[in-house]
Amino acid sequence: MPSAVDPGDDLWMAIKQISQSTSDSDYIEQLVPVMRDGRYASQLEQAFSQFSVEREHEIEQICNANHQEFVSSVNSLLQVREGTVQMTTQILELNESIQGSIEHLAEQKKALVDSRGVRQNIDEATQALNACLDVLRLANQVHDLLVKKNHYAALRALDELQTIHLKEVSRYKIAELIEKSVPATQKLIGEAVMADLNTWLFRIRESSQFLGEFAFYYTDVRRNRNQARTEADERFAKFKLNSPMELVADETDEFDILSNDEADINIEFTPLFEAMHIHETLGKSDYFRTEYASTRRRQKDLLIPPSLNLLDENCGDLSSLLESIAGFAIIEKATMAKTDNFRQLVDVDELWDSMCQSAITLITNSLPTVENDELLLKIKGRIALFMLTMEKSGYSVSTMNNLLLTLFEKYAELLKLRFSDDFQEIVTTDDYMPMPINSIEEYDKVVSVSWYTPDKEREQLTFPCILPFSQMYPLCCIDIRNFLNQIYLFSDDYFQRSTVIDETLRTSLDELLCEKVCQSLVDRLSSQYPGQIVQILTNLEHFETACSELQDLLFQARSSTSATGPVILEATEQFKAAKKTASDRIFELVNSKIDDLIETAEYDWMATKPNKEPSNYMQELTRYLSNIMNSVLLALPTDIKEFIYFDALSHASTAILQLPLDDSVKRITPGAVQTLATDAAFLSSFVESLNNPILMENLDELMQTVTLMGSDNSDEFFDVAQRNRKYGKVDQIKGAILTTKVAEGTAVAAQSPAKPAERFATLGSRFGIR
Repeated sequence: MPSAVDPGDDLWMAIKQISQSTSDSDYIEQLVPVMRDGRYASQLEQAFSQFSVEREHEIEQICNANHQEFVSSVNSLLQVREGTVQMTTQILELNESIQGSIEHLAEQKKALVDSRGVRQNIDEATQALNACLDVLRLANQVHDLLVKKNHYAALRALDELQTIHLKEVSRYKIAELIEKSVPATQKLIGEAVMADLNTWLFRIRESSQFLGEFAFYYTDVRRNRNQARTEADERFAKFKLNSPMELVADETDEFDILSNDEADINIEFTPLFEAMHIHETLGKSDYFRTEYASTRRRQKDLLIPPSLNLLDENCGDLSSLLESIAGFAIIEKATMAKTDNFRQLVDVDELWDSMCQSAITLITNSLPTVENDELLLKIKGRIALFMLTMEKSGYSVSTMNNLLLTLFEKYAELLKLRFSDDFQEIVTTDDYMPMPINSIEEYDKVVSVSWYTPDKEREQLTFPCILPFSQMYPLCCIDIRNFLNQIYLFSDDYFQRSTVIDETLRTSLDELLCEKVCQSLVDRLSSQYPGQIVQILTNLEHFETACSELQDLLFQARSSTSATGPVILEATEQFKAAKKTASDRIFELVNSKIDDLIETAEYDWMATKPNKEPSNYMQELTRYLSNIMNSVLLALPTDIKEFIYFDALSHASTAILQLPLDDSVKRITPGAVQTLATDAAFLSSFVESLNNPILMENLDELMQTVTLMGSDNSDEFFDVAQRNRKYGKVDQIKGAILTTKVAEGTAVAAQSPAKPAERFATLGSRFGIR
């Protein structure tokens, strides 16, 4: 068979190398490339067969040459082969045993590997679980802190949970769930802290009134202390409460109105600070500031009642309102002081102005119901105490000044009304008689309250005695002094309108004196009793003096330092005018009585014989003048009394002269003239007895006219020189009329049997004419 494989080619060389392999693995490793080579795909089997045949052939050659040795070798080889087979069997058994052990070991190793994975998974799961448990614990701790109202700690725990612990478990679903719940928890913390803050706000609103009450109490303590300081040292008198000097004097007084053990007051701002910090942490500071301001505005509205009762004598409603406002405002100032840029000054001032305006509106609306000046003074006192307290706290109280002015106007009106009634009652119930004084004590009391300068020294008086004025004068003086004191009481605490007080006092006092005293006295001048008119005139005289004294007193007591010039009371002129009216009324009554008496004169102007005695009316007239001078007019000042007498005599002279001038008298006989001359001489002697030469001048016209009527030479009257010398006071027309009437009467009388010489024999001697 031809050779399929060239012994010298590459395939043959590869087969030789394969046959020389020392192990199966080398054999396989060399065989596999040859088998994969496509060039040898059809020749490989032939090549292996050829290589086997050649090897058998070589073996035969070797065996043929060494057959016995070969047989021995074969036997040895068979023995070896048998031993090899046994050993192979043992090796296979050992291999099987090893394989079993290896399989068991592999199973154990696999189990070990599996257990290590499980353990690692368990460890990882444990770590994850612990981390989640820590997160849950912190989440629960946040809620526990909320329950314990430890809001800031809860917020810190939540922040720690969010920024640190959630990142450690971010791959787990629980982290996502808790992350989603963080905003809700933050909102819950915010709501919880706001709930606590609202509770705190409610408590401080409820305690505002007590806080304000205690602030009022402390202001009153300071006021009393300042007053005591003023009494001890007059230099402090010009320093008011809340002045820098007063604050320096009290600088050692450590007083904290928000923390006072004596009053059991302790207002902590911790809830506010906590709420501020939490909202700042949450990034909601502006929202919190706005919400807080809105809450305070609502609380402010709750402080203001719908109406106010000012009729309570203890001013309970008003005190509660002002104390609540004061406490509220003090909290606001304290909030500003304890926080940084949390409460704006403009917001606090707006709340303050709003509360003040509400209080002013309530008080103003209720003011018309107050009809008692003492109650109004109490109301003013509470408002003044409120203003002093709030001024010390740093608030402006200028808006309350107009309210005080309104109160003062109302107070002045009520005082005027009350004192008007008092003056009216005094004037109405007075007896208009000189005031009797029974003891030195009574005298001292009357003089101390009245503007009166006695004519005698106190030691020279004997009791009982009589004062010139009636009882109404000292009573009115007491009321005037009380009115002054009551008016100035209003300015004792806090009232900066001193000019208004001075002017109101002047005008009110003027009105009271003019309308209620002076006018009432003038109205009483219609009385028909001269004694009462004289007493009214005496009272008016003293009231005029009192007004002058009052002007000086008001000038000295003037509370305004800017006012200049004297204080002028219109009442002074009113009383002066009333004095003139009273004097005129006395003149009127006296003259009326004189007219009545003169009207009773029964002159027979055609009488042929004169009356040797004064006429009855003349006697009554002089008696009346004497009585009124010594009784009714006795209490009047001398100048007024003389003036009344002067006017009365002048009126009487004129009225007597009017008798012969009457149109009904056509003729006057010498006898009638002699009768008239007798009456005139009687009147003249009466006036002479008064020892007042001035009064005699009132009778000059009467006496010269009567002399002219009785003159034998009436032509002298028509001679200017003679008339001026003898009849200078006689009216020319009246003198001419009377001389004509006398001439005609003389002519008629001449026809009668009586001789004219007898009728006029003594006429000239009566008038000193010879």
